[in-house]
Amino acid sequence: MTIFVDMDDVLADTYGKHIELYNIEHKQDLQLSHIQSGEVWHNVPEIHHKSVREHALQPGFFRDLVPIKDSIQVMEALYNKYEVYIATAATQFPNSLLEKVDWLAEHMPFITWQHQIMCGHKFILNGDLLIDDRTYNLEKFQGDTLLFNSPHNVKDTGYTRVANWQEIAERLL
Repeated sequence: MTIFVDMDDVLADTYGKHIELYNIEHKQDLQLSHIQSGEVWHNVPEIHHKSVREHALQPGFFRDLVPIKDSIQVMEALYNKYEVYIATAATQFPNSLLEKVDWLAEHMPFITWQHQIMCGHKFILNGDLLIDDRTYNLEKFQGDTLLFNSPHNVKDTGYTRVANWQEIAERLL
């Protein structure tokens, strides 16, 4: 089985990084528990939308993201059992390409460079399963899909959802 796994908000906590930077920049105390749905910028005053939307353009944003709980251990087990590739839209943000490669080298060194796909559209991927938090990546994928829970996708329907990496382990290991 060939499995493609997204990075942002699936392996690495991009959402939490946006909240952290927002709180530092605007001296606020926004918590994930305060957010019902939507992107982080949907949950802050309009005057702050632009600054939150520009976080991903800052050098270093992708380099020091916190791994999602249990992602490293489950990914290593999946990698040992299946043909697993990282498929991330690294070309969307100019600094993210090298930062994501470095992040993977630090947190998931078992994933070789040959199993890292830094791409744009993911519908071009040909495999059995795509695990992603963005429905626009899942909707045209020809194989099976798992929608990884994130506040920004709570209102999206029509996909098999997983809440965490333990659920992925239960399904695939």
